[in-house]
Amino acid sequence: MSMSLLVFMFVAALGAIIGSFLNALSFRFNTGRSMGGRSRCMHCRHELAAADLVPIFSYLFLRGKCRYCHARISSQYPLVEGTALVLAVFTYISHPDPASFAFWFVVWMILLFSVIYDIRHTIIPWSCSLSLIALAFLYVLSHEPSFFDFLAGPLLALPLFTISLLSWGRWMGWADGVLELSLGWLLGLAVGFTALVLAFWSGAIVGTLLLLVKKRYTMKSEIPFAPFLILGAAVAHFFHVDFFSAIQW
Repeated sequence: MSMSLLVFMFVAALGAIIGSFLNALSFRFNTGRSMGGRSRCMHCRHELAAADLVPIFSYLFLRGKCRYCHARISSQYPLVEGTALVLAVFTYISHPDPASFAFWFVVWMILLFSVIYDIRHTIIPWSCSLSLIALAFLYVLSHEPSFFDFLAGPLLALPLFTISLLSWGRWMGWADGVLELSLGWLLGLAVGFTALVLAFWSGAIVGTLLLLVKKRYTMKSEIPFAPFLILGAAVAHFFHVDFFSAIQW
């Protein structure tokens, strides 16, 4: 087995394991519950064995049901674990240098947790937002930044803050603007603007589909926007999508 394949397997396993941790964190964060102790079934409270906790594979082997009470296990578990695995692999492909990989891996795992938490609770924890801002600003400082590198974050966040201000937070949460501030610094002005465009496009498409397909959704329904911001950032970053590369910033 070649060394490169071993590294890919390690990176994939690392992503899945961290995804499993993020799942547990999403259910316990801000609830007063400790992250320590053995995991238990959320339905029957039976203590789970190691074989029940293997990321992705345990869910598939158990066919999505608890081994002990046969209650259905949330599909969030394999989805998050699989997404974290994919993000880890893409991060390694884009940033094979160990230091660069470590930095971007941490960034994408925080962003993934922000998505999970925002979907579950329609809010982004301030601990995530502030951590991302700190990491993004350090990233800018580490690359001999130009004026536009510093400007990217505030300029891209401005439209979201404006929407939040005009609606007093009803149309868009303030945390979305804070998130975009960090994404602007991480991606730069051109790629960051592309990611923002992709976020609005994908948000409009999904919002329209929900209105057409799901009766419980109306024009007044609250749909988290952070997942679309992060989806746009992932597409632009990993697939090198840049609608504005021809513009000299």
